[in-house]
This record gives sequence, structure tokens and C-alpha cells, in this order.
Amino acid sequence: MLEPGFHPVAPGRIAAIVTHLEMRAPPPSPDAKLPEGMMLRQVEAPDPDWYRDLFLRVGGLTWMWFSRLRLSRAELSAVLADRDVEIFALEIDGRAEGLLELDFRDGRSCELAFLGLTPAAQGKGAGRALIQTGIARAFARPIERLHIHTCTFDSPVALPFYIRSGFVAVRREVEVVDDPRLDGTIPMDAAPQIPLIR
Repeated sequence: MLEPGFHPVAPGRIAAIVTHLEMRAPPPSPDAKLPEGMMLRQVEAPDPDWYRDLFLRVGGLTWMWFSRLRLSRAELSAVLADRDVEIFALEIDGRAEGLLELDFRDGRSCELAFLGLTPAAQGKGAGRALIQTGIARAFARPIERLHIHTCTFDSPVALPFYIRSGFVAVRREVEVVDDPRLDGTIPMDAAPQIPLIR
């Protein structure tokens, strides 16, 4: 348990405040349609290279997403091929520009593991349609709860967006990890709003 006050973070590491949220039943909400020219496609057992490219463009370059990029090809392939992991790509002109991923592997709940859009898909209302699809698909199974977490590396609109969508914050953590730019997981110029301290 951290005591109140400032806590040093070693050079070469980064720290984020992680907020965990959940919902126990789907909230009433109007249907949100995808903007014209966009479609959502379920991708079963996607190729790891395709997935890594989308993951990096959606979250790695701007928001310091790195967790899936640190998995080996075999580890990532195993996750992507699991029948209890559902992956959807938001496509514009046939190119994936958004990611929705649901993880049912614990058997009792669903994690909304990843949800995000590339800059090409942002600001058009696609996020609302994406999260409503995720909520509906999650509660189509007999789960006890749908949960998600976001952190201070994510877009500043992410946490209020999840709360407006019906999620309730239930706990908070501090995560300290090695800076993924320093080991080549993501490019050195990624997430420039987070200073690199060697």
C-alpha cells in the first residue's frame, strides 16, 4: 500500500494511475449507428502481424499501448485464436482503423480488453457505436459483469466516455513499468506528451 506523498519513479520507467470500471447489467441506451462509410467486422484468429499493426496505430503511437506488443508471436497467436476472445475491426474503405476486443476467458465475466480508433476514425461518432456493440455482445452471454480499465496514458476523454457509457469506477492502482520506447516495443517518438527520462 502506497503511503500518501510523492514516490520516485526510476529513470527508464514510467508510471500511470489505472482506474478499473465495471457494469453489472447493460444500461438503456439508444442505438448508435456507425458513420457512413464505416463497417464493423469480426476477425477470427487474426494474423499477429495484422493485429500488431492495428494495435500500434490505434494506441501505441499516441497513447503508450504496449502490453500486446511485448508478447511473443506464439503468445499473441494463442490469445488471438482463443474462442473466448472476440476481435472486431472498424474498417474504412477496407482498412482497419478501429479495434474492439472482448475477453470472456475467465468464464464468469467479460473484459472489454481494448477499444480505440486511429486518428482517421476519430471525431465521427464511431466510438459510441463501438462501445454499444461491445456492451451488447458481452451481455449476450451469461456473464456477471463487464469490466474495463483505463489509465493516465490513455486519451483524456477515455475515462469520462466509459462513465457516460454506464461503467462505474470500482478501484484504482498505480502501475510502474519499463518505458516501452527504450526497448523498441514502440517507436522512440511515440506518445510525445509523456517525457522520456533515461
